Amino acid sequence: MNKRNILIIGDIITLAILTVIGFATHGETGTSFLPRMMAIFIPALLSWFILAPMLGLFNEEAIAIPKNLWKVAFAFLYVGPLAVLLRGAWLNTSALPLFALAFSASNAVGMVIWRWLYIQIVYRKK
Repeated sequence: MNKRNILIIGDIITLAILTVIGFATHGETGTSFLPRMMAIFIPALLSWFILAPMLGLFNEEAIAIPKNLWKVAFAFLYVGPLAVLLRGAWLNTSALPLFALAFSASNAVGMVIWRWLYIQIVYRKK
């Protein structure tokens, strides 16, 4: 499997884990909450995979350098609000700014951690 595919699969798994953690913080972890989880997970995936490539977050030279991890956090200034807007449109409900802020911040931290681990694993010195 090439590095880009590992990165993409890792991004998907990371967003899934972060979604479950987000619901768990509200005591909502049963299978009955899966539709609600998907209502933010799918918009988050769409937002991430639309905006991250535009910001160069899948370019080999950019992702191999730990000092570029700030770009991942920066991306969530746009990814988070877009995901919350898409969720609101999908559910025909309002997009709450506080939710967008919390979603953006927590997902930025989680994605930076994953991307840092990716760099350590894939680009470690042998």
